[in-house]
Amino acid sequence: MKDNGKPSSIHTVFFFTFFAISISISISSSSALKYQSLVLNSLPKPQSLSWNNEKMGTGPDSESTLDPYSNTLSVDLHHVDNLPPFDINSTPESLFELRLQRDAVRVEALTTLAAGAAGKVSRGKKDLSSSVFSGLKEGSGEYFTRLGVGTPAKFVYMVLDTGSDVVWLQCFPCRNCYTQSDPIFNPKKSSSFHGVSCDSPLCRWLDSPGCNNRKQCLYQVSYGDGSFTIGDFSTETLTFGRNRVNNIALGCGHDNEGLFVGAAGLMGLGRGKLSFSTQTGRRFGNKFSYCLVDRSASSKPSSITFGESAVMQKAVFTPLITNPKLDTFYYVGLNGISVGGARVAGITPSLFEVDPHGDGGVIVDSGTAVTRLTQPAYVALRDAFRNKTSHFKRAPELSLFDTCFDLSGKTEAKVPTMVLHFTNADLSLPASNYLIPVDTDGKFCFAFAGISSALTIIGNIQQQSFRVMFDLAKSRVGFAPRGCA
Repeated sequence: MKDNGKPSSIHTVFFFTFFAISISISISSSSALKYQSLVLNSLPKPQSLSWNNEKMGTGPDSESTLDPYSNTLSVDLHHVDNLPPFDINSTPESLFELRLQRDAVRVEALTTLAAGAAGKVSRGKKDLSSSVFSGLKEGSGEYFTRLGVGTPAKFVYMVLDTGSDVVWLQCFPCRNCYTQSDPIFNPKKSSSFHGVSCDSPLCRWLDSPGCNNRKQCLYQVSYGDGSFTIGDFSTETLTFGRNRVNNIALGCGHDNEGLFVGAAGLMGLGRGKLSFSTQTGRRFGNKFSYCLVDRSASSKPSSITFGESAVMQKAVFTPLITNPKLDTFYYVGLNGISVGGARVAGITPSLFEVDPHGDGGVIVDSGTAVTRLTQPAYVALRDAFRNKTSHFKRAPELSLFDTCFDLSGKTEAKVPTMVLHFTNADLSLPASNYLIPVDTDGKFCFAFAGISSALTIIGNIQQQSFRVMFDLAKSRVGFAPRGCA
């Protein structure tokens, strides 16, 4: 892709879902440390930022972060709770419950797709599928960018997702469209909109391509919950601030059903051929990274970066694993977990392997909040954590959390350390990445959950505060502590 125009800045806003808490610890790569301190803060009160085009980097005065000589693009990250309009009647507890509900739907969609790729789900002719998952209410990653579509650019909110490939948005005329925050995009008013022919490789890369009587490619994507989007497959220009990326393949949806309310569409950052990161990979060296700050730090946003500077020297890296049955997800090897300085008995590499049918494995997913471990691994981890926290006052279970504590009246607590032992990379988690507040009264829960599927998902609570690097050029994923600065 060519970059049009002078070097300029992109201050696009992304929104991630995860949980807020402050922490005072020293992160170590060793599993020998037994305990660390957790500063106890309850769920923060909802707050809404006042956004406009200039603040979000979409206006004419936005500054440059794209350097055509260094081939690097950096954009800001913010929490989803700051996305306007904000429900003034929302409480911290209600927002938390909604996150867990959305998370459950997303996990079900991910595991259904993985099982289908392994040949365990029957797909009839009418059962459309792809590696895109619903946004917003349907359990997306809930992080957004405000970008321009077409020429002249029309700015809209787009959901971004490392577990998705196809880029699409709602288009006029809409036979059936859900409610979105911005006017629906009209391709007839864009000089850079071009349909994709049926014999184009772009069309053949779709999971379920179609063809109209004008020999133009059609796309159709369905979801595990019955939601779907159908329309014309096309190429279009996307604008980030004052910078344009030309000829991005995307779906122009004329029939869209589901609870995608708010965003205009979805931009995938998965490993498939049609994802935004793959389409622009050569331009940015096949590298990108992000860091998730907690909501209380939203006044000082972190960033997602494409290009050589996305990879940090202080990181530890684990190899990417290829699943021949499913090319969208970022699979890694997980060999064990330590709690309180000791390896958890019963958690072995065999629990996390991708089998010959493509089932199982471990994926790093920015859109899932709570890490899901295959059930035997979760039970072993939970029991080890309970044994090390027997001095804490227990609290009732909450939703998917079966290990909760009443820490009211305390300002700090000593909690057992936790290390995820990836292949060639030990990841020591801050205490706030696994013991999280669930209300405003001092109730905290162990932020892992079991899953009946063989698929293990490393969620964004456990990724919080790390810069997570996807170095596709070297087929590896990296983690750098305190990477949000």
